[in-house]
Amino acid sequence: MRNSSSVLRSGLTVAVAALPLALASAAVAGPGISVSTTGSTVSVTTSACTQINGSWGTASLLTSSQGSFAQGRQVTLSGTATSQSAAWSSVTPGTYTVIVICSDGTTAGTQSVVVSTAPSPSRSVTPSPSRGVMGGIGGSSTDYGTVTLVAGGTLVGAGLLGTAWYLRRRNKPHRL
Repeated sequence: MRNSSSVLRSGLTVAVAALPLALASAAVAGPGISVSTTGSTVSVTTSACTQINGSWGTASLLTSSQGSFAQGRQVTLSGTATSQSAAWSSVTPGTYTVIVICSDGTTAGTQSVVVSTAPSPSRSVTPSPSRGVMGGIGGSSTDYGTVTLVAGGTLVGAGLLGTAWYLRRRNKPHRL
């Protein structure tokens, strides 16, 4: 009985200690941004910003070595009163942080994203040959006929019999 109540108290202590951390991370994330990747394109969507002087705000794409909003690849948010968005194309593979700053200076949100595919280079398409692939059987494309095949089979059979006779004679030297 005594052990279970101490475990319960320690669990409550951990939960109470973790509460400020959870609240702080929720405050950093802001009211909400949604980050998605498609190939080498990263896009962000939010509804938290209001338009001031014709601007919704800016979004920045930061690598792990970039520490501030100004160091990242910045793009201007565009959209309507219900949804604002921004996108970056030709993003190389890696882990990035997306930060959205509204035009009033508030942070709409911060989210990490992993880009796993490199931008695909443009490929030139060459048409396939009109007659298809010209594959063959190699050197056996000549038809030798029945006599040649029977002669070859006879030679293979004679070789097998000769090998068997030699190996049997070697095991018992007094037999013929």
